Amino acid sequence: MSTPRFITDLREHIGHAPLWLMGANVFVFRDGPSGPEVLLFRRADNGDWAGIAGIVEPGEHPATTAVREALEEGCIEIEIERLLWVLVMDEVTYANGDRCQFLDHGFRARIVGGEPGIGDGEASGWGWFPVDQLPSPRQARVDPLIRICLADPKEVVLDLEGW
Repeated sequence: MSTPRFITDLREHIGHAPLWLMGANVFVFRDGPSGPEVLLFRRADNGDWAGIAGIVEPGEHPATTAVREALEEGCIEIEIERLLWVLVMDEVTYANGDRCQFLDHGFRARIVGGEPGIGDGEASGWGWFPVDQLPSPRQARVDPLIRICLADPKEVVLDLEGW
């Protein structure tokens, strides 16, 4: 995974100490022959299937991050339909010892241009999947996040419990 320059600069000063970062996560849907389908990408780093995600750059709006990451990672232009969740994720420790915790902003979107593909190398594969036939292995949070996207709750979701 490509690490933004502002994070590598911070790491020079703080080492592996925890960083509080903003993330953007987006799931893209289309109508399939037997119902809704979701576009998932297979992560090159661990092989898990997931939505499109990225780190919000300083001064960048999370929705802008989602649009940028869709183009960089998946070769598609998307239109954000709505913000569906804001979640505090568990702390992650990466193989190099770096620790991060994310405030994740989640969006549902649709394609408005381009064709899905492998962009910047953060993904090793992609596919459209019926929402009741998701591939494995996948990130544990994919299922509840897709349920949130499909349910389209009136209020922004602040906790995954019950999803």
